[in-house]
Amino acid sequence: MSVLCIGEALIDMICTDKGSTLSAGENFLKKPGGAPTNVAAAIAALGGEVYLSAKVGNDPFGKQLQEVMDSFGVNTQHIHLDKNYFTTFAFVSLMLDGERDFVFNRGADAQLNIEEIKLIDLSQQHIIHFGSATAFLEGELKEAYYYLLKEAKALGKIISFDPNYRHLLFGDKQDSFIEQSLLFLQQADFVKLSDEEAMLITRTPTLTKATEKLLQICPGIFAITLGKEGTLLGLTGKTITISSIPIQPTDTTGAGDAFVGAVLYQLDQYPSKDLIQLSIDEWTKIIQNANKAGARTCEYMGAMEAFRHLNSAIFN
Repeated sequence: MSVLCIGEALIDMICTDKGSTLSAGENFLKKPGGAPTNVAAAIAALGGEVYLSAKVGNDPFGKQLQEVMDSFGVNTQHIHLDKNYFTTFAFVSLMLDGERDFVFNRGADAQLNIEEIKLIDLSQQHIIHFGSATAFLEGELKEAYYYLLKEAKALGKIISFDPNYRHLLFGDKQDSFIEQSLLFLQQADFVKLSDEEAMLITRTPTLTKATEKLLQICPGIFAITLGKEGTLLGLTGKTITISSIPIQPTDTTGAGDAFVGAVLYQLDQYPSKDLIQLSIDEWTKIIQNANKAGARTCEYMGAMEAFRHLNSAIFN
């Protein structure tokens, strides 16, 4: 079987002038990105079969995104090139105080629609991964996202969800983001969150409180990534923490997406559609391997470059 990832494919324009604002910056590094796009690339790099459903512009940048996915072995038949909208861009610069100067130039990714989702043969898919980032903003993509969730649930597919909260994207729409995330948390079989996302979505002040709430909300399995502190796994009413892999990071970009990709790659090997049936030992092994994939990604500059060094030989 295979995994289907849906969501944004975009170009990150990273200002390489240290501490410079976007208006003052002169040098930019162009990188293919988008959380679901990264997850798809990671799954393919590990040797999995994966499709990406996304929309890009019929322009050099959209064609580059498709070519990069092809180079990893991602099935790109459901990447649509739109002649009316430019490929989505995210411009970012890191300030010396740690804050980000950010401009999101949204284009084609918002235009993926229900009719294009209907072209997908869901009988060939085992797992459907929703990596929300831009999908909870208004647009055709949001409607397509919800339509696919309904269809996937009706067909008994494994649902994976990563909220991918970006404060600079949602701003005053935070309440909408939380409400939509809660809906997906209640539908998903596997959820990956950061500790900040866990507290935000559950509206709780501590990770302990957030975990208690998630155990009540999530019918499936959830993993909260804690960086060097490891990964907190919640299942069957209890939690365990699985150690991280000690590294000297070069760049953490894409580490969370590599983690998700590694989990889904492994779950696709299991015939069961009920993840709760997997034992704690099996889940521990899955998360240990996912931690390895995240750690490997941190050793290289840029997500796509890191994924070219990713393979299943690093697993147990």
